[in-house]
Amino acid sequence: MERPNAWKTYTKKQLKELETLNEHYRAFLNVGKTERECITEIVKQAEAAGYVNLEEIQAKKQSVKAGDKVYAVCMKKTIALFHIGTNPMDMGMNILGAHIDSPRMDIKQNPLYENGDMAYLDTHYYGGIKKYQWVTLPLAIHGVVVKKDGSVIDVVIGEKENDPVFCVTDLLIHLAGEQQEKKANKVIEGENLDILFGSIPLKEEEKEGVKKNVLKLLKEQYDMEEEDFLSAELEVVPAGKAREAGIDRSMILAYGQDDRVCAYTSLVAMLEVNEVKRTTCCLLTDKEEIGSVGATGMQSRFFENTVAELLDAMGDYSELTLRRCLKNSRMLSSDVSAAYDPLYAAAYEKNNAAYFGRGMVFNKFTGSRGKSGSNDANAEYIGVLRKILDDNHVAYQTAELGKVDIGGGGTIAYILSLYGMEVIDSGVAVLNMHAPWEVTSKADIYETKKGYVAFLKNA
Repeated sequence: MERPNAWKTYTKKQLKELETLNEHYRAFLNVGKTERECITEIVKQAEAAGYVNLEEIQAKKQSVKAGDKVYAVCMKKTIALFHIGTNPMDMGMNILGAHIDSPRMDIKQNPLYENGDMAYLDTHYYGGIKKYQWVTLPLAIHGVVVKKDGSVIDVVIGEKENDPVFCVTDLLIHLAGEQQEKKANKVIEGENLDILFGSIPLKEEEKEGVKKNVLKLLKEQYDMEEEDFLSAELEVVPAGKAREAGIDRSMILAYGQDDRVCAYTSLVAMLEVNEVKRTTCCLLTDKEEIGSVGATGMQSRFFENTVAELLDAMGDYSELTLRRCLKNSRMLSSDVSAAYDPLYAAAYEKNNAAYFGRGMVFNKFTGSRGKSGSNDANAEYIGVLRKILDDNHVAYQTAELGKVDIGGGGTIAYILSLYGMEVIDSGVAVLNMHAPWEVTSKADIYETKKGYVAFLKNA
């Protein structure tokens, strides 16, 4: 059952729509390299489309009714958007869920030190990475520093053309004989992923002059003391903008496409669908790369509590209504899938792999090896989705994440399925997943957005 390549089907009008969507997507990636930055941009776009903060509605003691558009944010890292339909809430919602966190390096709480007349920032890598991929690259620092008085300093260093950038050093090839004998997971140790931060000492200082000069500059430029690192959230990410890739400009090369490609297409679909019978929801979460834990991860009660608050604002809250609403919902757990790479064909099962240009990807099951950690969607639900997609001329394919004995991965699907709702994994095929620079197909992004729109309207 080989799926056709979507590029062969497009009209001039569709190609124009495809390019516009991908241009806006690249712009989103450029301003959203952290969870906080993503939330800021998502709220901006949502409010421009008529969405109102649920907390504002509650503060004004207003009610929520069919046709209203509301959103709720958790700790500036997770967001849920709702477009209230005409059907009663206990009939369920159509939910698009994705995550906005990505693998990276985080600055530790006590990071600054000097060694060999050079200043470094100590890091802790976040999520599953190949550590050797993160050395000798131009890196940027994004995040916030919170002072004891509660004031927040926004930090973005390394993105403007005249900004300095940072890097993690590596051992020169001439001295790397022993290093090259190591296994890939040991070539670069986690404790060696330290950011080279400065090298000019203060003239009047005999000890730690470079560190003291760095602190002087931080004070001058950011009103930041060394102690302020204790209450900072600073993320180290690749410096530079999302770019078109390929001589035919058919692909996108960018940091953080896992899973901002699904988050962005979900957001666009959510904002595009104007009239709904079933309430639609777009749920964009944090912490997926480390198990969806914490207050901003999918395992928290944020989503459930927000739906309860929404029902209360509609004058329809009861524990039973809440349970029925969640149970009767349908969801696409939108996360990326591994694109088939002919250079590493041995890792894939070709008949059940995702291919560039063949549309959005559905994974009936994820997990690892014997479907461990998998949601494993119902066949009946897949049948419904097939009809919706075919009726709306959406290109799609099914896939697994590599050969069964090799590895695997998971999403937030299994967490939402605990409510008894229908959930399946879907999304976009990605090359170089979890690398500093990932690759996607413009056609797959376009088809995925189309698929999400069709789902919200018809599921």
